[in-house]
Amino acid sequence: MTLPDFHGRPPSGPTVDASARPPAAIFDRAEQFFAPDADYRQVHDAGLYPYFRAITVSEGTHATIDGREVIMAGSNNYLGLTNDLRVREAAKAAVDKYGTGCTGSRFLNGTLDLHLELEERLARFMRKEACVLFSTGYMTNQGLIQSVAQRGDIIFSDKDNHACILAGQQVSAAETVRYRHNDLDHLRTFLERTCEDRPDAGKIIVTDGVFSMSGTLAKVPELVELAEEFGVALLLDDAHAVGVVGDGGRGSASVFGLEDRVDLTTGTFSKSFSSLGGYAVGDKTVIEYVRHTASTHIFSASMPPANVATVLACLDILEEEPERIDRLAEISDFMRDGLRELGFDVWASQTPIIPVVIGEMWEAFAFWKDLLKAGVFANAVIPPAVPKGQSLMRTSYMATHTDTQLQSVLDAFERVGLDHKIIAPGGVPGPAMRRNGQSNGQA
Repeated sequence: MTLPDFHGRPPSGPTVDASARPPAAIFDRAEQFFAPDADYRQVHDAGLYPYFRAITVSEGTHATIDGREVIMAGSNNYLGLTNDLRVREAAKAAVDKYGTGCTGSRFLNGTLDLHLELEERLARFMRKEACVLFSTGYMTNQGLIQSVAQRGDIIFSDKDNHACILAGQQVSAAETVRYRHNDLDHLRTFLERTCEDRPDAGKIIVTDGVFSMSGTLAKVPELVELAEEFGVALLLDDAHAVGVVGDGGRGSASVFGLEDRVDLTTGTFSKSFSSLGGYAVGDKTVIEYVRHTASTHIFSASMPPANVATVLACLDILEEEPERIDRLAEISDFMRDGLRELGFDVWASQTPIIPVVIGEMWEAFAFWKDLLKAGVFANAVIPPAVPKGQSLMRTSYMATHTDTQLQSVLDAFERVGLDHKIIAPGGVPGPAMRRNGQSNGQA
């Protein structure tokens, strides 16, 4: 059969001079983003732009950036397994057996025996009936919320929830009610009102288990009590909790021994599990429903074999070496105490995520640059991810950091903090910190 030569035909209709075409108005905001007086251009021109920096060598607790080795204090590699030989060998073996990808969704040709094995293992590990995998952690919350909460339902969402939860709320036809961060009196007010006005509406509380900027835990016991009192479901996003806190690293509900009283838990493989992908666990009926109705599960290619094998290997190590969780807690306490003793504001962090408040955006960018020069990589975080005037260095730590590396990080923060007047000698806030009115004591 001969196909018509569509590409050989001259275009029909009048010829248009593309250079004369005015730019589409919808792209005006893109032009404005790069305008000379915009923050992007000014920060770039000042040599302070901290994002999209190329890492040429990554070896867990240290990395090479701009040709020099630095201590990595800005990674979510909490268990320190990205370079573990056992994990790397498992990924290579999966490629040898299955190839590099599945080229289809789980719904059709993209389900391997590895996927089923991981779902069974995770459900058992999380002490739940069933598990469903997604291709990314972001897509997990986006798809699960869209599937579970529909028109006529109500989602109660913490104002500091991760962007993927907000994305799920936006694509869901349900109404979203946002309560003040970790303010459960505020949540109660909304629950009382909606349960009285709309008693038949489906309702679910959605919250991060560990908040990704502050490093604080959700108030899981109180959330469980509210959910049970008002007859609503509870979803915890444990992206920064599983493999970090709880019994054997089982997450935020496990910290309080409440796994059996939380309806749904989601998580990601891009942090403690050193891979890419996500999952949700819960009762079998609910999980099977999500498997068949979540658009991000059905219409996305499944996790590649190497990613799945990586997670299985990390799960093996987590179960065999629970002392990694103990070491992570020890490191977190050491760094939190050390930074506070130097005079830094670290909010109310309870995990390996430890924010170090600097102040205004420009101060944070300058601090970041000097900290990198001092041999430490951390993440500069600015509004709207944090409140105005609370720009910070988001530091995060691994179970594999050595005591020597941790002390080097503290020494670097002390030198740069003194230079920028964020702290003063004697372990007190410096003039810059007092000028910005720190701390807000975020919890």
